[in-house]
Amino acid sequence: MRKNILIISSDHTGHGHKSITESLFEQIKDDSDVRIHVIDGFSLGGPILLNVGKSYGPITRTAESLWKLVWNVSALKPKMVDNLIEMLIKENFLKLLDEVKPDLILSVHPNFNGSILNILEKQQIKIPFIILIADLVNIYPLWADKRADYIISPTTEARDKCIEYGIPDENIKVLGFPVRSRFFRNNPKRKVTYKKGTPLNCLIMSGGEGVGNMKTIAENLLDNFDCRVKIVAGRNEKLKAKLEHSLNSKYGDRVEIFGFTKNIQDLMLSSDIAFTRGSPNVMFEAIAANVPIVITGALPGQEESNPAFAQKANLGVICKDTDDIKDTIHQLLENDCEKLNEIISCQRKFINSHAAEDILQFLLDVEGNSYVPAVNFSYN
Repeated sequence: MRKNILIISSDHTGHGHKSITESLFEQIKDDSDVRIHVIDGFSLGGPILLNVGKSYGPITRTAESLWKLVWNVSALKPKMVDNLIEMLIKENFLKLLDEVKPDLILSVHPNFNGSILNILEKQQIKIPFIILIADLVNIYPLWADKRADYIISPTTEARDKCIEYGIPDENIKVLGFPVRSRFFRNNPKRKVTYKKGTPLNCLIMSGGEGVGNMKTIAENLLDNFDCRVKIVAGRNEKLKAKLEHSLNSKYGDRVEIFGFTKNIQDLMLSSDIAFTRGSPNVMFEAIAANVPIVITGALPGQEESNPAFAQKANLGVICKDTDDIKDTIHQLLENDCEKLNEIISCQRKFINSHAAEDILQFLLDVEGNSYVPAVNFSYN
């Protein structure tokens, strides 16, 4: 039986939502009767809402305190956010439903859960609605709407937070964080060695928006260790140009600077250590690639608990102060890289390599009403 799945995602608020969606697409076989239609939720609200989505990058790059304020207001007033977005997207969303005729709706962005559920409820449309949480620990109240048929959680920590928000335990499924297959390393015996004449390969990245003190981290590494450093500046073109000007002239071919790249998995798989902020998507891609992570910071709000989460599970270490980079790396390398290799082992045991497959199968197993073309939609 053919199944149409409508995914509400985002193209502009980081790259994690798109990556999650792509990981689910990968699970669809050529002969499958599954059809997935993806829409950027912000595009449903016209220019006003789309510009809000596009502002994520500039705000998180240059004004973390403003981002924290936005996050806190949204967390305190979730119904206000839901009602505002409902008003902006209602007409286009109802038209989309009539066009796609979905058997199930999956939301991977918190801003559209309550708003879409409001619309479905008021229009008396019965379609299974499932939320896939894209954060790890400190989740928005917007992720936890009691009206959703199910909430898929990547971690027990996020599940516990949902329960705090009043979601029944039986409506929450902990299935792991979905990662695209190309990030997984097929080497169960991988180990890192660091000896004279064998440079350490380091990767510095900070999510799709390129935030963080990459220059200072790179200088600490290049001045104190026999290493090669690759830096991913993401969409931040000004940062890329600045790093090229300041680092390439001093360190030559020991450092390479990249902008936004679709081949980030190749950079991860060729690295011994990755330096990143606490972005859940980047963290889990590095864990899938079996690369120990040094977490250098996190966005306030949804990412702030992620570094401690990773360190507690021994998936990486925290180093918020760039002055501590040298000592942190020395500790990882001492005793023939004992700590690094311990992290590699823990990552292999921790990651669910079948998370995307498990999630898609769960979606296909959900039973619900088939979509009935609307005849009484109210667009007013």
